[in-house]
This record gives sequence, C-alpha cells and structure tokens, in this order.
Amino acid sequence: MATRKQMILPIIVLAVGIGGFVAISSMKKPPAEKEEVDNTPIVAYTEVVKAPMNYSVSSYGLVKAKYETELVSQVNGEILYLSEQFVRGGFVKKGTVLAKIDPSDYEANLLDAEAAVASAKATLVQERAFGKVAEEEWKRIENGIPTELSLRKPQLAQELAKLNSAEAGLKRAKRDLERTLIRAPYDALIESRQIGLGSYVAKGSMLGKVYSTDDAEIRLPIGDKEIRYLTNRGQNANVTITGDYAGEKHQWQATIVRSEGVIDDNSRMTYLVADVKDPYGLVSEKKQLRFGTYVTAEIQGSQAGSVTRIPRHLVVANQVAVISSDNKLKYQTVDVLRQVGSEVIIADGLESGMKVITSALDYPVEGMAVALMGDESNPQDIDKDTDTQLAMEDKE
Repeated sequence: MATRKQMILPIIVLAVGIGGFVAISSMKKPPAEKEEVDNTPIVAYTEVVKAPMNYSVSSYGLVKAKYETELVSQVNGEILYLSEQFVRGGFVKKGTVLAKIDPSDYEANLLDAEAAVASAKATLVQERAFGKVAEEEWKRIENGIPTELSLRKPQLAQELAKLNSAEAGLKRAKRDLERTLIRAPYDALIESRQIGLGSYVAKGSMLGKVYSTDDAEIRLPIGDKEIRYLTNRGQNANVTITGDYAGEKHQWQATIVRSEGVIDDNSRMTYLVADVKDPYGLVSEKKQLRFGTYVTAEIQGSQAGSVTRIPRHLVVANQVAVISSDNKLKYQTVDVLRQVGSEVIIADGLESGMKVITSALDYPVEGMAVALMGDESNPQDIDKDTDTQLAMEDKE
C-alpha cells in the first residue's frame, strides 16, 4: 500500500511543471502584426497619340539600266582604232567613236556609187533631149498620131529607174561607210568589250555591250492586297530607295513610271517599275546608285486619315487592354486597318490620351484595379524606392 509521501510527490512534480510552463509562456512576446500587402498589379502603359498618316508599301529589287545595248558589227573589216574609253566601266557620251573598222573597201564602193549616179543622170538628160526631138519631129507630120514608143517615153522611164537605183546604191555605200565607225548610241557605261585592236570582224560579230546612264529602273514586286494602299495603283508615286554605297546606307528618290500589268507566274506578284534619274551622279553631285545593287523601297501611298500605331501583340481578337479613368482594366474594341511589320494601324476605337497597357498581366480580368508604373501615389513604387535608397546607404 502506497504511503502518503508517495502519493503527494507526483502531485508536487506536476504542479511545478505546470507552474514553469505558465511562467515561460508569460515571458514569450506576442507575434508582431503583419502589415497588409497591396496586391494591386503594376502595369506599364503608353498614351495614345492620333495623327494623320500616309500609307506606304515596302518592296525590294535590283537596279538595272533602262536600256542595255549589244554593239554588233554591220560591216566586215579589220579593227583599226579603239577608244581609250571603250573599256569595261568606262563612261562615254552619246556619239563618241568607240572603234573604227577599216573603211578602204567602203570608200571605194562609195566612189563607184557616186560614178553610177553621175552616169545615170547624164543618160537621163540625154534621153529627155531625145524625147523632145522626137516630139518636135512629130509636130511637123500632118495627120500623124505618135505612139508612146515614138516619143521615147518608155526609154525615159527606164533611165529614170536606173537613176533611182544608182541613188539607192549611193545611199547604201554612204551607210556602209558610216557603219565602219562604231559610236555610242547614248550616254553610256561600258559593260564589256569583246574585240581588240587589229582583230577582224564580220557582219553580226559582237563588239561589246553598253548601259544607258540617264535613267535606272527597278522592278518592285507588290502583293495584290497591297495595291489598295496606293493612289492610282501606284502610277507616278514617289519612292524612297535605300541601298549600300561604300559600306554605308544611302537613299535616292525615284518615281513609279509604269506597272507591268500582269501577275508573275512564279511569285504571283505584280511588278511596278521605278525610275531613278542620273543614277551615277554624272550630272548632279550625288552618290552612285550602281547597276546590280540590291535595294529596298518605300512607295508612298494614299492617305489613311487620323490613326494611331501600336505594337501588334497588344491587339488580341480586335481588342486592346486600356486603363480607365478610375484605374481599372478595360478591353477596348478597335478597328485594325493594316499590319505593318511589328505594328498595326488603328483607325477607330482608340482616342488620343487613352492609356494602353503594354506590360503582361498574369490573370487579367476586366474591371480589376491596376496601379500605374511610375505613379508617385503608388505605395509599392514608394517602398521600392525606399529599399533602393537604404541599400545604397548601406553600401556607403
């Protein structure tokens, strides 16, 4: 049987434990109250600016000469002379003698032709005199009816035909002699020369090739849907050409002079032709737009009216997220006129001064409150600025 001491000892130990727990608990500080956190999402935005704008259509192409001419010999003979300018890359003026073919045979042919003409003229004069004599003799004959032959009219016609033939031969002889001089057909750039001094050429032999330097042309492919943005289908539209010269980007002005009028079988594009005046700067002092240069082009189009341009990723299902006057998220329906690269052109739905949200939202819900990035009244921005300032002071 337990003694009285054995019964009281556990009670004392339990009481001491409870008393110690209560004492320790009374010494523990209560947890500090946490400040309320503002979970309003902070958004970046841009203000809408509406302004008049002209459409433009982008394209590309290669610069080529308006005229390319292959110089071909029209007579036979030996090359006796070559101009120093008749070399690849040389610039020549219209009418410049580039080469000369031996004219000896053609000078002789010209003398023969001139002699033939002189002989035919003399014979014609003589035949006319015979005709007048015959006519006078028939006048003395009473009751006589002269025939065409008796008046020598067929003989006169024959001599007249011989004279015409001789004059035609003279023209051919002069023309062949003139063709011994190979001249530039226009102000030109020499693309190639395929003859040498002393070489023999025949009719049809290739002598060289030249490019006209007054104008350059660029074929610009345009998608069918892009033509609606051009006034009068692009006719006479101004074009800004951009290309490289001496390792730097340069621009030239051009004009659309025509449309080729058909859709290309392979690319399914319509080609507009842009004309550039004086591409090599021979008349005006401007940078050379060399033939064969790859260029990009901006064709000026029709007026779009008062519009705004924003990044295309901000438009989803023809809606744009904007900030209302009471700083709440709102979806605004817009009318997209056109997409240009990474931007879209909007005519209706956005007005000047509206705030378009440009940052991403995790769980956007229309009507939710948002905070503007950079707004001084935004407590989260103030806390961030304070933390930054404290960190800088710690470093000091």
